[in-house]
Amino acid sequence: MPMTRQQERSLLARAARGDRDAAGECIRNFQGPLYAYILRMSGRPDVAEDVVQESFVRVLSNLDRYDPRFRFSTWLFTIGRRVYLNTQARKRATPSSDLIGHLPSAAQQSPVDAADEHRASTTDLDRALNQLTPIQREVLVLFHQLDWPIALIAQHLDMPQGTVKSHLHRSRERMRQLMTRSTDSNTLKGQHK
Repeated sequence: MPMTRQQERSLLARAARGDRDAAGECIRNFQGPLYAYILRMSGRPDVAEDVVQESFVRVLSNLDRYDPRFRFSTWLFTIGRRVYLNTQARKRATPSSDLIGHLPSAAQQSPVDAADEHRASTTDLDRALNQLTPIQREVLVLFHQLDWPIALIAQHLDMPQGTVKSHLHRSRERMRQLMTRSTDSNTLKGQHK
């Protein structure tokens, strides 16, 4: 059962005063939804775990800055989103040669095998989500997975509600196309077996 606003405020006030149990309860109550959000944004569990951990470090060390007039989840998700975007910006700035040490040798795994393994571990829905633009994916996840209203998404992303609605419409349409293609492709594969 979700917490009431009063329960949430009380919990956060205790955590801000240094109550470790309250901080732990805060993490337990909010880490699942934040993890799901970041996982859908990144498509990578390792990235989602790192972002969630860093987000809670920042949140718990800055609870004195939280404005209780707003939902805690909105503040937390804003911090999580910033951490994720900063992580992505740092990765783009890192030379790709740093990745060479992490790649398997040709004797260990061919690129085709690696691609097949990745495809097998990713659902059609995840593949479709990853083909959306980052903003379309984020709007879709916030609206459908986290049940955020358009107004809250607009506030969170700092854009007009009409723009959020446009992104939501385009992302739904693109998902329909991608999922239809995926279904058609799977049907054809089944016929050739």
